[in-house]
Amino acid sequence: VQLQASGGGVVQSGGSLRLSCAAAGFNFRYNTLGWYRQAPGKQREFVALITSGRSTNYTDSVKGRFTISRDNVKNTMYLQMNNLKPEDTAVYYCKTVFRDRNYWGQGTQVTVSS
Repeated sequence: VQLQASGGGVVQSGGSLRLSCAAAGFNFRYNTLGWYRQAPGKQREFVALITSGRSTNYTDSVKGRFTISRDNVKNTMYLQMNNLKPEDTAVYYCKTVFRDRNYWGQGTQVTVSS
């Protein structure tokens, strides 16, 4: 199982970014996928998830600003992040569970300046 996150960068407050997570090594269309983030000095936290049926769930702090989606042809998950705030600054990781084991991407840095 391989997950490759990309799309991070530096953006001003109020700006937008789209993260991507390219997946391989498992049957992508049947898996729930998620985004997590870890800010400096803090624990990794849940951001959003999308199920195989495209149901979604978000942490309260990003509702209305972030949108998770998936492309089962490209085996890629996305996180569209709008109206970014300095508190969104973190390393963002994608995750899936396969055969009862957690798999994480390598992380992509998002920095939001005020």
